[in-house]
Amino acid sequence: MFVGLRDQLLQRVTMRLSKHIALVFALAAGSVTCYSFPDCEGGPLASNAICNTALDPITRATSLVELFTVPELINNTVSTSPGVPRLGLPAYQWWSEALHGVADSPGVNFSTSGEFSYATSFPQPILMSAAFDDELIKSVGSIVGMEGRAFNNYGRAGLDFWTPNINPFKDPRWGRGQETPGEDPYHLAQYVYNLVVGLQGGLDPEPYYQVVSTCKHFAGYDLEDWYGTVRYGFNAVITSQDLAEYYLPSFQSCYRDAKVGAAMCSYNAVNGVPSCANSYLLQDILRDFYGFSQDRWITSDCDAVDNIYSPHNYAIPQQAVADALKAGTDIDCGTFYAEWLPIAYNESLITETDLRTALVHQYASLVRLGYFDPEDRQPYRTYNWSNVDTPPAQQLAYQAAVEGIVLLKNDGTLPLSSSINNIALIGPWANATAQMQGNYFGVAPYLISPVMGAMDDGYNVTYVLGTNITSNDTSGFAAAVAAAKEADVIIYAGGIDNTVEAEALDRYTINWPGNQLDLIAELQVIGKPLVVVQFGGGQLDDSVLKGNASVNALVWAGYPGQSGGKAVFDILSGKVAPAGRLPITQYPANYVNEIPMTDMNLRPNSTSPGRTYIWYTDMPVYEFGYGEHYTTFSYKWVQAPATSYSIQALVDGGKYAAYLDIAPFATLTVSVTNTGNRTSDYVSLLFASGTYGNAPYPNKVLVSYARSLSIAPGATATAELPITLGNLARADTNGNFWLYPGTYELALDTSGVLTSNFELTGNASQLTSFPQNTMTS
Repeated sequence: MFVGLRDQLLQRVTMRLSKHIALVFALAAGSVTCYSFPDCEGGPLASNAICNTALDPITRATSLVELFTVPELINNTVSTSPGVPRLGLPAYQWWSEALHGVADSPGVNFSTSGEFSYATSFPQPILMSAAFDDELIKSVGSIVGMEGRAFNNYGRAGLDFWTPNINPFKDPRWGRGQETPGEDPYHLAQYVYNLVVGLQGGLDPEPYYQVVSTCKHFAGYDLEDWYGTVRYGFNAVITSQDLAEYYLPSFQSCYRDAKVGAAMCSYNAVNGVPSCANSYLLQDILRDFYGFSQDRWITSDCDAVDNIYSPHNYAIPQQAVADALKAGTDIDCGTFYAEWLPIAYNESLITETDLRTALVHQYASLVRLGYFDPEDRQPYRTYNWSNVDTPPAQQLAYQAAVEGIVLLKNDGTLPLSSSINNIALIGPWANATAQMQGNYFGVAPYLISPVMGAMDDGYNVTYVLGTNITSNDTSGFAAAVAAAKEADVIIYAGGIDNTVEAEALDRYTINWPGNQLDLIAELQVIGKPLVVVQFGGGQLDDSVLKGNASVNALVWAGYPGQSGGKAVFDILSGKVAPAGRLPITQYPANYVNEIPMTDMNLRPNSTSPGRTYIWYTDMPVYEFGYGEHYTTFSYKWVQAPATSYSIQALVDGGKYAAYLDIAPFATLTVSVTNTGNRTSDYVSLLFASGTYGNAPYPNKVLVSYARSLSIAPGATATAELPITLGNLARADTNGNFWLYPGTYELALDTSGVLTSNFELTGNASQLTSFPQNTMTS
């Protein structure tokens, strides 16, 4: 969304608006770098209902929008909104970013020094999600939202943040997978629910949002540029079954259950219709099925409205903007609306009502943010620089990294022996700073590199680069080997980074890039303990490391944020114990030759081994949910499932739930006892499997999880694992979820350390009625 667009938007505003200046006022160029609020006491709007705090947001917004002329309506359908000066309505930049902390974007303006010159930089979502800790994610959201609101109070950010990215990470080649919580739809749904509730200041909070979050990219978006197939023109062909069962659960959780304030339609088309012109997605599913209310708005991804015309070639420009507006795209991140809506209006392709509806959505949302209300009534307006990068925020950024780091392999070398003093720290991530933030980042208050983390833990460190991420130059090998020979232990820090995976940049292979494995091979023959720390969002094929006894330990550390180096070395040294779990499958390298990125099907077939741990039929290198520990555990059911349940009784019991799919099935309980000698967290992952419903049958699906914290040696923690009816349901070919009779097996952890079977009896029962698509491309 952000790559190269700032300059493009500036240029397009200048070029395009000159064509239609008679009808459209000039837009504010670039970004709104200083925000202000309407004057509801002495300004032109003081007597308008928009300033009447006793009225509801829709009534207030409608009263405001009724004052706009058609040119003013069109002006304010773009993300760089000029407001209406004659009404005292300020300009507003809708586009601010905060993926894992307040981030550089057109709506965010960091000062060069002093106050508001930085914000807390948490790990990338792919690593935070590996913690499987919902309360952690809610706390992160709360802090990011608080810091965003503090920035807004001093004119340095908007009130609307275009985060999170909740498209499932189903293909390891996707360059933006690092921005997501991983591949599992239930895990994504839980992550986004907690993050959004944290960001917005509660569940559909009254009277005010803290900030408004924007769940993106709706829908079926997980490709950047694969052999010339680009996101701007890609048509994602998705069955109703896969759409309902895999691609949309995270969005349902966000839009329906967490009641996020805004949505973003994606670049790609779904089944022939560009997402931002797709009334099936934006009206039938989002507004009607999910209940996305009229005080919430939809923005396009940046230039996605333009892309309806080209390269989708779906409609001529004036028809493209009409299709987008009527489908429900309220805001164009770009300038295509500004250029072509006047023509669409003059040709009667849109009506004044269409325009007013879009703006009511926007301004009703701003009402809920307190934009028009007295400052002294709003606690959020008291936030200031003292609310940014607080000691609790710093601790949480560190905790999020520590909890997410995953131990993939260990022969006992980790934690490092107390006798180790001298470390050779080698590789392109060894002295990483900004690398640790991944993409969509802001200015961090500090960045603790692995070198700094090792030194802080008291080690004597010899740092050698050795090689770069994608380099094939071996000139640095000799220095690396020399340092390794003098050390007590060798730590290789490498993997991938934004030079390999990023927005607009997919991978073609999932091998270790460059000559990194060659350097590791030279280090492993030295005979010293060797630990490999793999960074990056997408997984690499670690087969050669997993199977080599000379590689003593393997750790995945993602993009660990501002305290990343400290988190990594506190894990390696044993100050804290690892308990993260892989949020994605690590496939063998040949996987990329077995299925094209453009194939959206999940289930295996004659030309595909299937996607994700749910359907993949071959052997992964490391499976979803895998993660080792420094200690051992034993497990016991405290509350196991009953042997049998009546489907009809379950459905009848769920009639008071807001939606039948989130009605409770049961809350199961397991005890986890630390039988080793190190205090450690433990993540209880509960999977269901069985031959219920129609073939083919999934391998297993995650139905619940919980993280137990700081279980001391000899101590026992109790993990509560709630399961809903929807967790056990499967989608039919029309996307309807059903609860099927049959025998179900529940298994704790990826290896099934604890299992239990139960039977659902009676007739299958339909839990949801998924909207059917009547649009034609």
